Amino acid sequence: QVQLVESGGGLVQAGTSLTISCALSGRTFTNFAMGWFRQAAGEEREFVAAISWGASTTYYADSLKGRFIVTRDNTRNTVALHMYSLKPEDTAVYYCAADEYYIGKNASRYDYWGQGTQVAVSS
Repeated sequence: QVQLVESGGGLVQAGTSLTISCALSGRTFTNFAMGWFRQAAGEEREFVAAISWGASTTYYADSLKGRFIVTRDNTRNTVALHMYSLKPEDTAVYYCAADEYYIGKNASRYDYWGQGTQVAVSS
């Protein structure tokens, strides 16, 4: 059974950086493409970034390119989201997702999800 556990969220000031991580267990990590999504209060879940099985390809929401970077460590079974120059509008619960066959922006295509980690950015 695949389990995803996010960590690293918290309260930060605008303009600072934060890295959140997600660990996958239960199956071979390199079998999965990984995605990050976020959901602000009262809003729909939105795509943030995704990274391919071997980390050769990454995708980003257009609005976040240049501020967010997704990486994965296939030796530690983890994927990370490095967030820079954070803004109050980045405040959301951040979720990691995994799928064996799909990589992209469509949340409904990912089979496995973590519980989320809260990121709050104060102005």
